[in-house]
Amino acid sequence: MSGSQRIAIVGGGVIGLSVAWRLARADQRVVVFDRTRAGGGAGRVAGGMVAPISEYGFEDDAFLELGADSLRQYPEHLLALSADSGIDIGFDGRGALAAAVHRDDVEAMRRVYDFRAHRGLPVEWLSGSEAREFEPLLSPRVTAGMWTADDCHIDTRKLLDALVAACRKRGVDIREDEPVTRVAVNGGRVLGVETAKGTEVTDSVVIAAGCRSADIAGIPESAIPPVRPVKGQILVLRGAPGCEFRHVIRAPEAYVVPKKDGRLLVGATQEEMGFDETPTAGPVMRLIEKAWEVLPSIYECPFESVEVGLRPGSRDHLPIIGPTAVSGLHFATGHFRHGILLSPVTAQAVCEGVTRGRYPASVKAFYPGRFSSAPARHGSEN
Repeated sequence: MSGSQRIAIVGGGVIGLSVAWRLARADQRVVVFDRTRAGGGAGRVAGGMVAPISEYGFEDDAFLELGADSLRQYPEHLLALSADSGIDIGFDGRGALAAAVHRDDVEAMRRVYDFRAHRGLPVEWLSGSEAREFEPLLSPRVTAGMWTADDCHIDTRKLLDALVAACRKRGVDIREDEPVTRVAVNGGRVLGVETAKGTEVTDSVVIAAGCRSADIAGIPESAIPPVRPVKGQILVLRGAPGCEFRHVIRAPEAYVVPKKDGRLLVGATQEEMGFDETPTAGPVMRLIEKAWEVLPSIYECPFESVEVGLRPGSRDHLPIIGPTAVSGLHFATGHFRHGILLSPVTAQAVCEGVTRGRYPASVKAFYPGRFSSAPARHGSEN
């Protein structure tokens, strides 16, 4: 497939905007529909970790490869994004330190370390005293640490603001407060999208609506993505004098991310609560407790807010990227906790799939068809 297409992106979060911007840079005519404000959603309240190694589980080899590819793309991605938006996006590559206090937590961390080291990944085991050389404010009760030098994090607010600005500069038509009510499909081919304001005729449609991707009418039942909301609460503190952390700190059930603007993000819960976005005391108390256990000085940090995001969790907690059985209908959703990390590689893959009719081999493991027997109609070859 070649030439300029009219493409509708359903969803104006970090994934939808990244895809839209990449397509616009490829001279496609793009319209983005968002049910509220573009650049909002779960990405805006995320910790912003770009950390494929620290997020690597015991059976997620394909995810590690995809995440590592996305991390490699990030420097060039941000340079182009800053050039288009005029916004300097902070990217912190000082690494991350996992810390453990109790014996069970140390043993669990040792299993993870051994697994990653066996894979040849750049991780380093530290004693408690060695960990405190990296991060002097660690509790004296910390008995072990795991250092991951390649971990990075980003200011997600600046990232999303830059994506909105860059999309507009590239001519993307952003329709805010205009939710898509139906995807128009006929004869196994997508025709466009419908909203309360009318029908938008397009050549292709990309569903990037996060946790609401399964709720859009018109998608054939066999192709509906198995995506649900997973509630995440994150605590925003302000750094206090003498409470200045150097690195991302990962405790067994919490993380602390220091931002250059003085915020300390303490996150994040993982709750199956449907679309409920109400901050609640119990989970926040638990976050504070687990973070304080390894970083006791946060006790003195001013409290700013509790923010809630709804992550898009798929059935296997891996992203859903690629073509569907409906010609012209593509998915870029289900990124769960990894939307910030995977936004560059997802945007690249969807752009290639939509404009060239061919997705890169790196995303084949994440095709929507893994949940269905229905084959993809096009764009599925590698």
